Amino acid sequence: MKPLSPKKKLGQHFLNDINIAQKIADLLQDQFCENILEIGPGTGVLTQFLIPYSQNLKLVEIDTESVAYLNQRYPKFQKNILSEDFLKMDLSKVYENQNFSIIGNFPYNISSQIVFKALEYRQYVPFFCGMFQKEVAQRICEKPGTKAYGILSVLCQTYFHTQYHFSVPPGVFSPPPKVDSGVLSLQRKEDLIIDFDEKLLFKVVKTSFQQRRKTLRNSLKILNIPKLILEDSIFDLRPEKLSAVQFIELTKKVGNAKI
Repeated sequence: MKPLSPKKKLGQHFLNDINIAQKIADLLQDQFCENILEIGPGTGVLTQFLIPYSQNLKLVEIDTESVAYLNQRYPKFQKNILSEDFLKMDLSKVYENQNFSIIGNFPYNISSQIVFKALEYRQYVPFFCGMFQKEVAQRICEKPGTKAYGILSVLCQTYFHTQYHFSVPPGVFSPPPKVDSGVLSLQRKEDLIIDFDEKLLFKVVKTSFQQRRKTLRNSLKILNIPKLILEDSIFDLRPEKLSAVQFIELTKKVGNAKI
């Protein structure tokens, strides 16, 4: 087969190290979800190690040249290779409202958007893992009280157990990126009790971090919270000080005040 050339406009960096590909695939070892969706398979280096884990593996690839390459390399999977833009897909239809795991060597230019998409369809995604720019992977897994802790950290940690697994140097990619990479996993919290307004949570978190240097009392003024509620000591804090659990409690206070 004719070798593929990575496309800069798509943020493609093809993984060449099969040992790292195997390590990423092996994160699926303890999962019991038969449906697996790989995002951005490129040349299929990771794909080969996913096949033993699923009888219902599907690949989403926006690059038509990569799709043609994958069709040649994995002819048995032609019906399961989706030539689509992941960010525009209705993920509930991919496996007909069944659960599925997401995995991939994610394009760094849209990696955060991929996570937000997974969060949007979190009821279908019990497990999510893959390769990110190291800084983004660390941010998702970051604990409260640091500059890196932010919107992605809170929202991912609200719905998932996050774990940073290992770092990856630039030299194992073609072309090598200018940054290190990191591999993480997100395991859905099956015991999470949804006794809060989820849309309001997203709004509270995003609004808080848009002015992260301000206290919550000042950054959340736009939500028209009654002054009596704002007297609560939690509003004295800056957003990076609150854990995901505390943001849920904050959302409840804001929600009750607006009833």
